[in-house]
This record gives sequence, C-alpha cells and structure tokens, in this order.
Amino acid sequence: MVCKRLIIEMAMGIDQHGQEPTVAAARAVRNAIAHNALPGVWEVAGLSHPDQMIVEVQVAVPYPEKVQADEVLAVLPFGRKTLSVESGGMIVQGRAIPELNDQNDEMLIAVAAVTVLIETES
Repeated sequence: MVCKRLIIEMAMGIDQHGQEPTVAAARAVRNAIAHNALPGVWEVAGLSHPDQMIVEVQVAVPYPEKVQADEVLAVLPFGRKTLSVESGGMIVQGRAIPELNDQNDEMLIAVAAVTVLIETES
C-alpha cells in the first residue's frame, strides 16, 4: 500500500492565559479542521468509514515537551492519528491576570499542519 496526501490544512492557536502549550496546540488543530468537509474521502478515494483516513498532525509550539499528545489528538473526530510536536510558534508578552491562573505574562502561539492521507494500491 502507498499513502497519498488528500488535503493539508494549516492554522494557528493561542493560549492567552494559563501558559498551556497543549491548549495552544489543540486550538491550532481545531482551527485547521474547523471549516472543512471531506467528501472526496468517499466520492474520490472510496473509503467506507472516516477512520480509514490517516491523519498526520505536526505542531510547532513553545515548550513542546509539555504538550499532552492525547489531548491534542482528541480534537480530531476520526482517522488513524499521529502527532509530531516541535519547538516553534511564538511567545508574546501579554498581561498576567491571577484570576485566570496566569503564571506569567506569556501568551503562547502554536502553528499546526494537519495532513489527511489515504492508502492506495498504487
């Protein structure tokens, strides 16, 4: 079997308060898939169920070692999912608000690419 890319969507996500890279990463992934419909999965690729899709997620975020992969992948409703996380994104100075559980003034920005692949025989 050969994997072929069907679609790639990119987006960003921000955690303005709380300094949680997982939150920023999950928001980036959610933003990437928020306005998509994939009729080609059935009509062109011939899949019978959306869990047959292969979904590869790549996220760049500050503090990548703190990202909880299961929480980021939970944003995706279907597919055989994988996640790679790397250092990147941005840290922007915001304003710490104690009532919002801020640890400091950092706002974390993540970027994500979500690639949907299908398996074919050629």
